[in-house]
Amino acid sequence: MNGQKTVFYYSLAISLALISVGVFAPKQLESFSSSSLSFIYNNLGWFILGSVFIFFAFCMYIGLSKFGHIRLGDDDDRPEYKTATWIAMLFSASIGISLVFWGVAEPVSYYIDPPFGKESSEQSAKLAMQFVYLHWGVSAWACYAVVGVSLAFFQFRKKLPSSLSSAFYPLVGDKIKGSFGKFIDIIVTLSIVIGIATSLGFGTLQVNSGMNYLWGIPVGFYTQVIIIAIVTTLYLGSTVSGLQGGIKHLSNLNMFLAFALLGFMLLLGPTQSILKIFLQGVGDYAHNFINMSFRTEPYSDGSWIANWTLFYFGWWIAWAPLVGSFVARISKGRTIKEFMMGAIFIPVLGSFFWFAVMGGSAIDLIENHGKTAIAAAVSSDVTSALFMFFDYFPMSVFLSILAMVLVLIFFITSADSAIFVLGMISENGNPNPTHTTKIIWGVVIAAVSAVLIMTGGLSGLQSALVATSIPLAILMLFMCYSTYKGLKDELLLISAKKEQAVNLKNNIATKKA
Repeated sequence: MNGQKTVFYYSLAISLALISVGVFAPKQLESFSSSSLSFIYNNLGWFILGSVFIFFAFCMYIGLSKFGHIRLGDDDDRPEYKTATWIAMLFSASIGISLVFWGVAEPVSYYIDPPFGKESSEQSAKLAMQFVYLHWGVSAWACYAVVGVSLAFFQFRKKLPSSLSSAFYPLVGDKIKGSFGKFIDIIVTLSIVIGIATSLGFGTLQVNSGMNYLWGIPVGFYTQVIIIAIVTTLYLGSTVSGLQGGIKHLSNLNMFLAFALLGFMLLLGPTQSILKIFLQGVGDYAHNFINMSFRTEPYSDGSWIANWTLFYFGWWIAWAPLVGSFVARISKGRTIKEFMMGAIFIPVLGSFFWFAVMGGSAIDLIENHGKTAIAAAVSSDVTSALFMFFDYFPMSVFLSILAMVLVLIFFITSADSAIFVLGMISENGNPNPTHTTKIIWGVVIAAVSAVLIMTGGLSGLQSALVATSIPLAILMLFMCYSTYKGLKDELLLISAKKEQAVNLKNNIATKKA
């Protein structure tokens, strides 16, 4: 496994082999994945919850301690991107498309089926926002930040390749350049391909559902293939233009459109209720954060926690290599403290406000105005819930079109970042991969999504990805220790350089005297 293209060929072959199972045996894959998830939830759910909390604690520790002043790059490096653009890029590369998909559906789901207590009540409304904030809060972003800060430190400060294996250098040394490193990179590549392919698939289903809801365009495979083809053409063109071109500008456009949609909904919706829901939700989340983070329900079947909390935490861990690698690539020149504050808390506040506006408004319509059709839509077809929700507001068609455009652009930016990361890993950590490699991965991802939609294998592959959270969590725990070791050594090196500089200065002063 020492060839220059080893990671590319092996990961491509394994990806296609796994996808083939989803194509030719989708029911068997879904059954196996579901069984694997059930085993993990019943036996290792505690490990997932504990790992995610450790990731958050680690991020806070290195961000607020003496390590926080270390720069992700040379001491004279400064951020490559403005803070607003940087936040837009990391947000667009990660959960933007999922926020649009679940903005209404998830809070309403928890409202009508809460983790405990009476459903469709004032209590379940409060619990809905509280648990939504748990699933999309600091725990999720800490998973990304662990990978991002580790890779950025070793890539820009220690001048190692742009591959996740570089993060283990303090533990294994030059073995990262051999079979050990390539094995890690192949696992990471596989998780990225599955994650972005399923994301494209579900995004396509939502756009097709919106087109059907608005204009009667049939929901079917051929329509979905056309959507995938258009999106693929756009994200291939964007990724070829590079970070400074399409990805940067599309991320900024994403943020503009997202703020526009939020602004419209804030003005058209129950403004006072939204603001109250936002503050109440943040307060409940902060007050119950520890309790919710360790909630395992050992005295019951724990099905709600398994289906939602453990699934989400496993999903964030599975997506961490992709998002973390991309965030690392765009974070050169920032201090660790600045990185942690920007990569965790700012996106979290944005996500919280999004759910307050969308989900909070939907729950208000159901709870206070009797619009139960929204709840029925969530129960029957999640992809149509957002468009049903917009029907209760002025300019509903405009809002629906804006949401569909937002889904498409969010996916383009997510795919851009995924293809860029895949290119870096495939070319042994090349920070600027060739267009050929990126195009190959882009076409593979599009083909995989189309075939999985046709065969109904999306859910099975999504479950298979979450099942990979266990080995990835183990890798990330070792990554925390490796990063701590590397940062500790770096502080000693910085201290030695300062002492050397002081001694040199004193010697010069002595000679002059």
